[in-house]
Amino acid sequence: MLISRHASRHGGRIHIASIPEVDLNLWQEKDQEMIQNLEAKYESMESSEEWIKAMKEGFHLFKTYMQSLSDEDFLTKKTKPFYLEEGETQAHWLVEEVSHLFHHRGQFFNYLKQLGYDVNMFDLYV
Repeated sequence: MLISRHASRHGGRIHIASIPEVDLNLWQEKDQEMIQNLEAKYESMESSEEWIKAMKEGFHLFKTYMQSLSDEDFLTKKTKPFYLEEGETQAHWLVEEVSHLFHHRGQFFNYLKQLGYDVNMFDLYV
């Protein structure tokens, strides 16, 4: 598969697959070592099937966490990733998550177009 060959030339990592799980752990204030271990887990994956499964599992964890928050916690509870000086609310992190995924989805779409794949706007928004 093209994605697997391309990814293995670039260290075996598909960043977009790791976003839900890694970002969730960042926003739950896990330390740098924990985040690096998570990233290493994704870097060791070799097939698109592994990435898809891991992304779905990460999304499930992220969704479960967000749904577990009370309205008050969602709007007022602040958490701070290890690399920031100040925290943000869980509502803010949800917007960050969606923005991050959409950013990389757009990059992936453009990459497929540049490689000559027959993709169009319907593929992007379905």
